[in-house]
Amino acid sequence: MATAWFPQTGQCQDIAGINVTPHNQSSVMRWRRPPASELAARVELFLHNGSSVPIRLRKSDLLLFDDKSPQELVDSSSWAWHDSPHSWLQSGVELPPDCLTVIAFNGQSAAWAAGTQHTVQFGEQGTKQIVALDAPTTWLSAVTFLATNTDGHPTQAIYPNQMVVHVNHTGANSIKFKSLRLWLPDGGEDPHVFRLAHELDQFTCFPTDATLHADSRGGFVVNCDPLPRSYAVVEVQMVSGDDEVESLWGCLKIKPEVFDISGGWIASDINGRNSLTIDEYVLTLSKMHVNTGQVEEVPGYTDNQERYNRFPFKRFNRMQDLSRYDTEELLPTIHAVEFIGEPQYGGGRPIPPQEVWQMLAPYQASRLPTSVTLSEERTWRYYAGLSDYPHYDAYRVIAPAADSWTNYDRWDGERIRWGAPLETIGDMTRSLRELSRPRPIAYWSQGAHDGWGSLFSSRRRSPTPDELQAQAWHGLSNRVTSLYWFNLSLKSVVKFPDLIEPITRVNREIRMVDEILLAGDAFEHRRIEKDGKPDWEINSVVAPNAALLVIHDVGYAPDPTDNTFHFENRKAELQFNLPSWLSGTVNVFALDADGVHDVEHSVDDGKVTIRDEVHVAGIYIVAQESELRSRIADEHAALIRHERELGFDPANDEADLAQLRSTLNSNPSTDQAK
Repeated sequence: MATAWFPQTGQCQDIAGINVTPHNQSSVMRWRRPPASELAARVELFLHNGSSVPIRLRKSDLLLFDDKSPQELVDSSSWAWHDSPHSWLQSGVELPPDCLTVIAFNGQSAAWAAGTQHTVQFGEQGTKQIVALDAPTTWLSAVTFLATNTDGHPTQAIYPNQMVVHVNHTGANSIKFKSLRLWLPDGGEDPHVFRLAHELDQFTCFPTDATLHADSRGGFVVNCDPLPRSYAVVEVQMVSGDDEVESLWGCLKIKPEVFDISGGWIASDINGRNSLTIDEYVLTLSKMHVNTGQVEEVPGYTDNQERYNRFPFKRFNRMQDLSRYDTEELLPTIHAVEFIGEPQYGGGRPIPPQEVWQMLAPYQASRLPTSVTLSEERTWRYYAGLSDYPHYDAYRVIAPAADSWTNYDRWDGERIRWGAPLETIGDMTRSLRELSRPRPIAYWSQGAHDGWGSLFSSRRRSPTPDELQAQAWHGLSNRVTSLYWFNLSLKSVVKFPDLIEPITRVNREIRMVDEILLAGDAFEHRRIEKDGKPDWEINSVVAPNAALLVIHDVGYAPDPTDNTFHFENRKAELQFNLPSWLSGTVNVFALDADGVHDVEHSVDDGKVTIRDEVHVAGIYIVAQESELRSRIADEHAALIRHERELGFDPANDEADLAQLRSTLNSNPSTDQAK
């Protein structure tokens, strides 16, 4: 790579690597006004101090791209945001010899798209170097940190000891994994300085020969000592047939990936009493396998250790007091920092991406991962890369929406105001996932909510069970690593009790396959039409030892009698491609919330054909090891046992439902805790 000179000191800094993530935009989404067509790219420059003395990076030093400062590029709408010495909280950062720093920016105009070239200059007298923003042919598609036990299964430890790396190779040549180089903070708490800490070449590869042939995917699993909860630079070295070494780069915060299921705003005031102090409500959430909510401090709950231990929900909020929350004691209780709301709307004025960066910057040196709620696929590419764990919210029936539902020509020209194509959840998931790679993403799925639907009197005010299941699985099958239901408040659950069981069933299915979602990567997406109309969709997530296959029925239709989408039981015969490491003898089975089942199938030449009757979505597993089926069956049995042991079932017991309803009118002065 190029070398940048600091003429005042004679020091040099190598541009050791670059990571270019081209912007994308869905061609399926429909908007009230045409979206901007210019696509730029998100860029990370990895700078290495190749001299024998430290380099001082100061706010006052000029860092120029095409003769303009980062802030000038943001002000002119050429960039959306930048993470550079000019914006860092510190007045200066010292980069020791043989250390790295990362300068990141997100383009906004086509002048900064993949395929363009630019100059970068360090210091007013520095030499201009050309930086090519080439679209990659090979990239890190997913990097996941896991805390595992000796059997390799996830634990609740707060420091991960395993990495799963997925690489997407679209080139025509063959390349081979050589080593993993992990750069970690160079002592102290500075999130901008990294020193090579681990160089590992003993890992378990998939495929086993560690070779990616033309237009293929693969990766590896590597075990290591517990890693710090900090930012890390991941460098994966690949070697080609002519022994040329190429590095793939990425920068992300280390956090042990755990599939959390949120109930949204589960802490609410009920006649002067917080809902999390009401046993009937928290028992209902526990039965639904919800473990996270918009919680920070709730008197009577978070300050009552006995109660919190009995009904633990992870915190998902601001956590501004880092001296309190960034501690060994509370880290296990924290899902992510989230407090900006929906910055694309910002309460009437969109919050510019650079302002969002500034709001999140105080958390960079902490061990807490940050999250941002994105709402509008039309422009969320400008916010890509700002947070450690981005997520989006979009609901397809009755709810407020950013897209224009009457502009979808989906059902023989019939235009509807009360709903949008359910499968656009998959489109949005794929969009955000690719913009954020290799970082994981999450999403808000439409659940029970008591505040929707005031305009459409003939329309049910929340999704039907089928609409709910379809939306959830369109997101899950495109690989998210947490799901947030909007919104399982006590009032919402009581208003739509017929959704308690459907949500419980989806959550039970999540728990049965979460190891694949965590260790996996999105692999295949395909739409199948019949007579020019949508008929089926298939999606798959592949992990080192298994694949999750999902068939979606997209041949559903709107029913004008009740303004809801209706699904039928339909026979499907659909073929999935398998990754090379899962070809040969494999175990194939179906699962749903009722357990694991045999399914008619055939495997031939790296493909599996599933023949089944599908209602809304069919879920299938392809596994190398026969033990996976029994492990999933055991997990299902444990989930059912947990639900029964709670002894409270408002979804199926009228007396329990009446008791849950009564809490909305209870008097806290006379209620006694159970």
